[in-house]
Amino acid sequence: MTAGAVLVASLGSVGVANAQPVTPAAPAVVAQAGAQAAAPEFVAPGKTLKIGAKGNEVKVLQGRLKELGYAPGKIDGRYGGATQAAVWAFQKVNGISPTSTVASRTWNALEAPKAPKVLVPGGKPTRVEMNLAKQVMVLYVNGQVKLISHTSSGSGIPYCETANWNGKVQRFCGDARTPTGDYKTTWRRSGWHKSYLGQLYNPIFFNGGIAFHGALSVPLAPASHGCVRLPMNVAGMLPSLLGKNVPVHVRGKFVR
Repeated sequence: MTAGAVLVASLGSVGVANAQPVTPAAPAVVAQAGAQAAAPEFVAPGKTLKIGAKGNEVKVLQGRLKELGYAPGKIDGRYGGATQAAVWAFQKVNGISPTSTVASRTWNALEAPKAPKVLVPGGKPTRVEMNLAKQVMVLYVNGQVKLISHTSSGSGIPYCETANWNGKVQRFCGDARTPTGDYKTTWRRSGWHKSYLGQLYNPIFFNGGIAFHGALSVPLAPASHGCVRLPMNVAGMLPSLLGKNVPVHVRGKFVR
């Protein structure tokens, strides 16, 4: 079991076969059904923002990230941890070295965003793709990008830890890897779930004891025992978006 897992909740069965995933497009690219013209283009305010910033520019940033499928938390004009994690995810998808500072390069990318790389082109229209190289998770629903999140997967550093489990002190060892492969979501728990390696928030398991779950620490580098850690706000919303028996595809390798 990992001390970092990703939670996925019930979305229901999918009847569309092999639809090609479509990433969220900027308003200038996709018009609403029946509209005569495309929505106005997004124009970035351009002001450099850092953690702790407040104001309308932060609200614009949050709104744009949410529109593109990222999860910046509450649209409240306050640049906190949830918004930082969404910024990191966006930067990684767009080939920008992740930083909490939102400056010209990130604003420019928000005006002309890239879609996440599709890891399984022929995959089911509802599925999860976990990109270990970029430490990004993408949830597709009915062929559309529904959620893109920053993650922290298995560190790859072998461990041995002692814990009181099932009434006795036991020693657990492992390689702290998040294995690549094709899986499906299985069982889950709501709220905090105690494992022998730590606490997992809203875990959704997809490979034995490996799960998507919320964690209080989701650093830029892989740091878990093997699970996929998610920001707490993402773990809070994921159960209502992703159900049981949904394909999970894990690909890539993180290079430190």
